[in-house]
Amino acid sequence: MSRQQGKTRLGVAMVGYAFMGKAHSNAWRNVASFFEVPAFEQKVLVGRDAAAVSEAAARYGWSETATDWRSILDRDDIHIVDICAPGWMHAEIATAALEAGKHVLLEKPLANTLAEAEAMTEAAQAARARGVQSMVGFNYRRVPALALAKELIATGRIGTVRQVRAAYLQDWLADDQAPMTWRLKKDTAGSGALGDIASHAIDQVLFLLGDYVTEVSGRLQTFVTRRPGTGGLEDVTVDDAAWATLTLASGAIASVEASRVATGRKNSLQLEVYGDKGALRFDLENLNELQFLDATAPADEQGFRRVVVTEPEHPYLEAWWPQGHIIGWEHTFTHEIRDFLLAIDSGTAPSPSFEDGLEVQRILNAVEESAAAKSTTIQLASPPDSPAAATATAAARIEGA
Repeated sequence: MSRQQGKTRLGVAMVGYAFMGKAHSNAWRNVASFFEVPAFEQKVLVGRDAAAVSEAAARYGWSETATDWRSILDRDDIHIVDICAPGWMHAEIATAALEAGKHVLLEKPLANTLAEAEAMTEAAQAARARGVQSMVGFNYRRVPALALAKELIATGRIGTVRQVRAAYLQDWLADDQAPMTWRLKKDTAGSGALGDIASHAIDQVLFLLGDYVTEVSGRLQTFVTRRPGTGGLEDVTVDDAAWATLTLASGAIASVEASRVATGRKNSLQLEVYGDKGALRFDLENLNELQFLDATAPADEQGFRRVVVTEPEHPYLEAWWPQGHIIGWEHTFTHEIRDFLLAIDSGTAPSPSFEDGLEVQRILNAVEESAAAKSTTIQLASPPDSPAAATATAAARIEGA
């Protein structure tokens, strides 16, 4: 019997139809053409503007539309809620959907505040106990080259990791006349470059190393403090750029930089990982390539070599084109949807979980605290499921016995 037979066809509703809604819709529309996944239907697209959401639904392949996300929660034919709405709406929608028994895929970052993220994670844990799954959409985990990088690190190909450099640079706000948007207001966006793109860089550090952060120091900067709005100049209340130094439990040090005013950089996520036996380099603007250096080779043979990540043996690539034929940014969302559907089908918790999203949120919050205190180093507690936390819990139980 195939995966499709004998199982309920999963009904999907998506909230939001702008940038991320378009990317997610493309993935929902194409995933079953390339991967074997549980049967599903693109049922409802939700947005506040009835005419605009109707037009988007017709273009993106959704059967119905709604203007109130609450209307989908009581429907027995909706099993999955994909949330692509702005950050200020994440907590309310995700929590309500989980409590209603809907599997939730939520765009990053998890929330606008640490308190929201903690409450959402508690809701996800309670839902998971009832068989309801949830996942945060850090789509760059699904770049085949970065998935390969994680494999190389985990199998010891670059040895003990000592340093990581992560930089996510864009320039869409380099022009000081670029207009005001919701992304430039703290009450709607939570933060600027920090939550928007540094969250991706931080998640990659955690993902690639399988580690967690123990200390954070950071700095934030707003270079353009006022921008044109509908009624004249308006105050920008979030950061344009962010910097952080992260100490990991393993002893590795990561530097993280993010900017939306880096002139000439369109969408460049750069990652460099340095171990005692080798190194890796990646740039999102060359998404199908990974640079690998084997420091165990003779000195006269060493140097970074270009790995074109398009072979069927590479992560996710068996479903796509013959070797050498590249894939694009949009494929990361297709891989994300595929993994989410397979997790629901198997009853296993998908990754990254809300707990993973919460760890990123704790680091973002620590960067803000450090920046506000001007270079203070913030100590972070071990995640509840980390080895260090487990050891501390066991010790506390022994002492209390």
